[in-house]
Amino acid sequence: MAEEEFLVDNEVYMKAGIHIGTKTRTKYMDPYIYKTRPDGLSVLNVNEIDAQIRKAAEKLSKHEADRIIVICRRENGWRAAKLFGKYTGAKVFTGRYPPGIFTNPKLENFTEGEVLLVTDVWPDRNAVKDGRSSGMDIIALCDSNNETHYVDLVIPCNNKGKQSLGLVYFLLAREYLKLRGQEFDAKMEDFMAD
Repeated sequence: MAEEEFLVDNEVYMKAGIHIGTKTRTKYMDPYIYKTRPDGLSVLNVNEIDAQIRKAAEKLSKHEADRIIVICRRENGWRAAKLFGKYTGAKVFTGRYPPGIFTNPKLENFTEGEVLLVTDVWPDRNAVKDGRSSGMDIIALCDSNNETHYVDLVIPCNNKGKQSLGLVYFLLAREYLKLRGQEFDAKMEDFMAD
């Protein structure tokens, strides 16, 4: 894919560090890894990142916002996840995942959804497991060290950095609303702020 076709300039992706992986590399993430640097860090393929964000936005756009649930235990993603919820209307849970909210209808905070968007499949693994049990589609932001069991759609990215997470959630919100024919007036900087 040519750079001019990206959702944002390649320079924006680079500056956010969206492509910087970890020193651990799993076989699940091999298709999304461009190379391994001499210092051992994996570099994610920006073409794949952009393509997968597009696919995720398209998949999300087929659902009403109140049927989308976002889970983010990783503190670096809280602001971006909450802003995604604010602009799209999706339900967002930051911090510790409330056990059983997808599987136990007797709970006061029982929540039903059709698609689950998780920031990192490792700390959010209980939500992924419960989401799968309740029949939700799972979209996950995955770094080079993630396993992708139960994940229907992978968004390869640096899922640990604030800038990277902010950029991914900004693009998902913008593209989701565009595909739904709705206005989006947020600034990218709001999602990426410290």
